[in-house]
Amino acid sequence: MTKSNWVLLIIILFLSSCTNNKQIQKSMETNNFMIRIAELEIEPIFIDEYIAILKKESEASIRLEPGVICIFPMFQTENPNQIRLLEIYADRDAYEAHLKTPHFLEYKTSTLEMVKSLRLIDMKAIDQGTMNQIFSKIK
Repeated sequence: MTKSNWVLLIIILFLSSCTNNKQIQKSMETNNFMIRIAELEIEPIFIDEYIAILKKESEASIRLEPGVICIFPMFQTENPNQIRLLEIYADRDAYEAHLKTPHFLEYKTSTLEMVKSLRLIDMKAIDQGTMNQIFSKIK
């Protein structure tokens, strides 16, 4: 199984708890998802502490926020201070609401000195129909 297939499988597992959400259903119908890749470089001395904080934040986001479909953190195998997050939100409003949550604000303020660099890359699905099929397979 290729790396991309593994990532897709893990995304599907994350999405399985979200399939009854009306906001997500609407996004599937309107192709209104907000997709982002966050590229972070973490100061090596903080990596363990950063990962613990990130795990707590991403779990809370998935569990508490109906519009957060996926926050999937990863690190580069050969360079673990290079963190990547695949983020999928039901829409732009869900993303904006996410930025105001207590768990995100705690994450952001507590990791500020740990982050050496941050780049946010907005993405669009090439094949929106296939993306919607991913969600329908979970039902």
